[in-house]
Amino acid sequence: MMKKVALISLGCAKNLVDSENVLGLLVRNGYQIVQDKKLADILIINTCGFIEPSKRESIDVVLANINKECKVVVIGCLVNRYHEELKKAIPEVDLWIPIRDYPRFATLLATLSERGTKYKGLNDQFRLVSTGSYSAYLKIAEGCSNCCTYCAIPLIRGPYVSRPYQSIILEAQELADKGYKEFVILAQDTTRYGQDLKPRKNIADLIRGLLAIKELKFIRLLYLYPDEITDDLIDLIAKEERLTPYFDIPIQHSEDRILKAMNRRGDKDYLTRLINKIRKRVPNAILRTTIIVGFPGETAKDFKNLLAFIKEVKFDHLGAFTFSREEGTVAYKLPHQVRKATKQKRLETLMALQQKISYEQNQKHLGKIMTGLVIGQESDYYLLRSYYNAPDDIDGKIIFASSRPLKEGEIVKVKITESYVYDLYGVRVDET
Repeated sequence: MMKKVALISLGCAKNLVDSENVLGLLVRNGYQIVQDKKLADILIINTCGFIEPSKRESIDVVLANINKECKVVVIGCLVNRYHEELKKAIPEVDLWIPIRDYPRFATLLATLSERGTKYKGLNDQFRLVSTGSYSAYLKIAEGCSNCCTYCAIPLIRGPYVSRPYQSIILEAQELADKGYKEFVILAQDTTRYGQDLKPRKNIADLIRGLLAIKELKFIRLLYLYPDEITDDLIDLIAKEERLTPYFDIPIQHSEDRILKAMNRRGDKDYLTRLINKIRKRVPNAILRTTIIVGFPGETAKDFKNLLAFIKEVKFDHLGAFTFSREEGTVAYKLPHQVRKATKQKRLETLMALQQKISYEQNQKHLGKIMTGLVIGQESDYYLLRSYYNAPDDIDGKIIFASSRPLKEGEIVKVKITESYVYDLYGVRVDET
C-alpha cells in the first residue's frame, strides 16, 4: 500500500527549496503526498534553527504534532544543529534527519515506511515546486563563508559551495518548458556565486545564462552582499527589462564599529555610495534591507546614528530583528550584551520610523503602471507581484481591481491609485 506523507516547511525560502527536494524524492520513491496531515502515515517537519524565535517555533510545531496517528520525522537546520540534544529531549519523534544525512534520506525514511529506496538523496532536478505553476525559487548555492559573528548559518550549513552552472541552467530551462515565468534566485550570499567554481563564474555570468531562456519573463535576486554588488551587475539590472530592479541588500547596521564587530565587510561610507550609485543607475530601483538592533556593545549613540542613516537612505522595505545570542557564534561571548527590554524598545523605534519612510516611499508610486504576475485573490480583488515586492511575504501587497476575471500567473498591468504604509492599491489597465 502506498504510504501517504504530509510535510510542514518552516523558516526561509532556502529551507522551502529543501522541502521541495524532499517532496520530489518521496514521489520518485513511490510515496503519495497529501495536504491534510490528518490523512498522513508520515508527517515530515522541516525546521529552522537560525535564531531563538525560529527555534522556538520549530520546537512548538514538533510538540504540537506528536501523536499516535502517524509517524513524525523532523529534519532541517534545527536538527543539524542540535541532533543529539533533540533526540534526548523529545524521544517521541520517530526519526530525526540532520542535513548532513540528506544524501541517504530515503534509506533512513525506509526504516519507518518499508518503501523502496531506488532514489536515495535529494536532487534539485527533481524537486516538486510548491510555489504555483508560474513562479519558482532557484537555489544556486549552499552554506556561507562570510562568518558574521552573530550568524549560525556556517555552523549549520557549512562553507559556501556554488551549485554547478550547467545544473542551474538545466533546471531553469526545464521549469521554463513547463510554463514557469518567474525565477527568484537565492542563496545565503547570492552575489558570491561562482567564486569557488572552476572555471570561475560570477552572478552576472549566471544571470546572462538565464536570460538566454526566452520563456522567462521575470528574474529576481535576493540576498545580495553589499561589497559583492559589482558595476557589471548593476548595469545588467539597469539594462535588462526581465531583470527585476529589486536590490535586497541586508546591511545589518550602519555604524562602522558595529559592522566591524559583526565581521561585516564595508563601512557606512561604502554603503552610502553603493545605494546612491544604484539609485542613479537604476532610477526605478526598489531597495530592501535587514537590520539587527541590540548587537553587543551597541550604545544609545550607535542606535541614534543608525536611525539617522535609515532616515537619510530611505529603504523601500526594511525588516529588522533583535540580536539573538546564538551559542557557537563569536558574538555569543562578546561583552556588553544589551538588555532584552532595550533591544525590544529599539526594534519598536526603528520599525516606527520605517513605517513613516515606507509611507513616504509608497506615495511615489501613485499613478505609476506596474507590470507583474497575478498571484492570488483577496475577496473581490486580486494580488499582484511586480518589481515592487518579493514573494517571501516581507514586503507589502499590491491589491487591485479588474473588470474581467483573471487567473493566477497571468501577466497584467496595474495603475497604482492609492498608497498606504505598506500596501499599494490599483486597477488593471488594458494593454495599449
